[in-house]
Amino acid sequence: MAMVAFLQAQNCSNYPGSWRHPETMQDFLKPQYYQRIARTLEEGRFHLAFFDDRLALPDILGHDHAEAMRHGIRVVKLDLISILTAMGLATEKLGLGGTYSTTYYEPYHVARVFATLDHMLGGRVAWNVVTSLNDSEAHNMGRAEHPEHDLRYDRAEEFMQIVLSQWDAWDDDAIINDRESGVFADPAKVKRLNFEGRWYTSQGTFTVPRTPQGRPVLIQAGQSGRGRAFAASWGDLIFVIYPNLKAGQKVYAEFKAQVAASDRDPDTVRVCPAVYAIVGNSEDEAAEKQALIESLAKPIDGLALLSEVLNYDFASKAMDEAFTDDELAGIKGLQAIRDRVVAGSGKQNPTLADFVSISGRGTIREFPCFTGTAKRVAEEMHHWYEARACDGFVLAATHMPGSYEDFCRLVVPELQRRGVFRREFSGTTLRENLGLPRAQPFNWQRTQQHGASR
Repeated sequence: MAMVAFLQAQNCSNYPGSWRHPETMQDFLKPQYYQRIARTLEEGRFHLAFFDDRLALPDILGHDHAEAMRHGIRVVKLDLISILTAMGLATEKLGLGGTYSTTYYEPYHVARVFATLDHMLGGRVAWNVVTSLNDSEAHNMGRAEHPEHDLRYDRAEEFMQIVLSQWDAWDDDAIINDRESGVFADPAKVKRLNFEGRWYTSQGTFTVPRTPQGRPVLIQAGQSGRGRAFAASWGDLIFVIYPNLKAGQKVYAEFKAQVAASDRDPDTVRVCPAVYAIVGNSEDEAAEKQALIESLAKPIDGLALLSEVLNYDFASKAMDEAFTDDELAGIKGLQAIRDRVVAGSGKQNPTLADFVSISGRGTIREFPCFTGTAKRVAEEMHHWYEARACDGFVLAATHMPGSYEDFCRLVVPELQRRGVFRREFSGTTLRENLGLPRAQPFNWQRTQQHGASR
């Protein structure tokens, strides 16, 4: 199974209450904080550490940053590239991924940043492709408002074509480097881009040679209708959220079928749901740990994060007030959460309280939580894996770095004993370690042509 650590370059983990945990380290503005985590994950043979990101802090609740700032609700947002570099220089095999937005960056910039990083870290890099979520991000980036959901994905399709064309522009053997003849590179083996689309125009020759793994790995988390189609076309590693095993099996089977329908091999796409793991030396100890962790959450956490992710001010409604059809349709943020709440509530028009309770936002109930001894946690993960609900897991942290230390020390040996998790890295690049083939130049164009023909 693939094992991915879900990180944040901020004052807390994905769980906003984690900074209040007595064992959470507080030096998150120092490189040593991230390097400690990276070395722990590499020793635990994790495939990848990937960072989620936003281009704004959660300030949509009440249209004010005060409550988020006061309660430390993901208010620090560091740029990821220097952090990934620091972690990469402290490790040798661990994959490292970062989130960059197709809505607020330029294709050439993203292509150059990730191609350069892939060279510097020996082919261990992944790009988490997002279209961003809310108006706060738009305002920070000089825009009046955040674009509508499906429009963002339409633009992202062109964005991806440009980035991948640039990554594939240099042939593997383009560089000759012959001092005697004075020839550095064969110009016939470096393609010039001439792209004109509806949203983007990009003309010129890319400046970074082809990377060790051919192209950086692409992470995608689209789970809405339009987002899922985008993920099926482009993603190598798909980050998903399941409420339970049964739902996961259904989504997994449907998504793999969608990948096949996009003229891609489903076995070359890894699907990994987000989970928490709370491990103790006994069941009682694990339960005590979970009780402490759950006590750290505050109601304000969920309200602030729901407002952020849905791009809707949750301070504007009473807890028992239902969302209208127009309000639900107008949600421009992460529509997968909206759809999950509608389905989970069984209501066409759920209330604000339904959003809070069913989404679990701001609590460890947002993802499945495996709690117990190492043997029990490993058994449950093994069951999900063999029940064809996933190809691995994205492990979120309840506190830092203790969650990962406990998991690597206690659960990883149990998974290895069961034969479902590796004992050593299988290669040097991230693609090799994920069991994915080296990316071949322009092989992604088959998917685009197939989609166009349909």
